[in-house]
Amino acid sequence: MMAGRPVRVDSVLAALLEKHGVKEQVERMSVLDLWPELVGEHVAEVTKAKGVSEATLFVEVRTSAWLMELNIMKGEFLVRVNERLGDVPLERIVFVLAETS
Repeated sequence: MMAGRPVRVDSVLAALLEKHGVKEQVERMSVLDLWPELVGEHVAEVTKAKGVSEATLFVEVRTSAWLMELNIMKGEFLVRVNERLGDVPLERIVFVLAETS
């Protein structure tokens, strides 16, 4: 970077994230927005991707019946997610029953 020359913000941000060791985690977080597209409308209606910790995605599920069903399909969802994430794969998906109020 030369003094006085304009620099793209995305390149500065990427370098900053890399320097502080959070670039991969930020990239993994994109799965939160991609979840409905990756699992389809039917599953997206009963789930919500809530967060990523390290290489684990946490997904809330509306009912215990869906929780059991989705745990069976977990491997398929992990493959879909990792195909999209590419260089920053997740290691696992954890489905949890959503709290009801």
